[in-house]
Amino acid sequence: MTRRTAAVAALLLSGAIALAGCATTTPGDDSSMPGMDHSSSDAPIAGVNSADVMFATMMIPHHQQAIEMADIVLADEGIDPRVEDLATRIKAAQGPEIEQLQGWLDDWGVDAGSGGGMGHGDGMMSDDDMDALEAASADDASRLFLEQMIEHHEGAIEMAETEVADGENADAVSLAQDIVDAQTSEVAEMTELLASL
Repeated sequence: MTRRTAAVAALLLSGAIALAGCATTTPGDDSSMPGMDHSSSDAPIAGVNSADVMFATMMIPHHQQAIEMADIVLADEGIDPRVEDLATRIKAAQGPEIEQLQGWLDDWGVDAGSGGGMGHGDGMMSDDDMDALEAASADDASRLFLEQMIEHHEGAIEMAETEVADGENADAVSLAQDIVDAQTSEVAEMTELLASL
């Protein structure tokens, strides 16, 4: 991670934590199910902490980049059919998750764009990485996509594990565990695919 990337990550982290102050539990407001108050009230949502906000804020651009990577290989001719299938499944899973995460941030009163466009590590590809994937020939693109997506997934798994450990919102923790399970399985699948190319 470069110093500039580390500095951006630190700024985004402090900003998301500050924003999370808008989403803390209101004293005495712990009735019903935590995190499930979707009323139009401006009151803070019960059962949401800074880890929940950080998870949602950072996972959105992470998922968006995974979809962009999938779109690149799906637009190529001659990509290994197994890689095409995987890319299609990644898009199908992560698109709805982005909408879910954005909906939570709206409910929590947090700007969904506050973590966008970052090169914060956590498996994110650089512009050069994305350019290399786009420029690769079909055979090379299949291999490069798998190599990059393994790294990308490993970053998402790490972020999701942090949410499972530190999050308060039951729905966010549940989604994080789903991401850990699904992407761990996909990493194993991609590792096997890579060995067979």
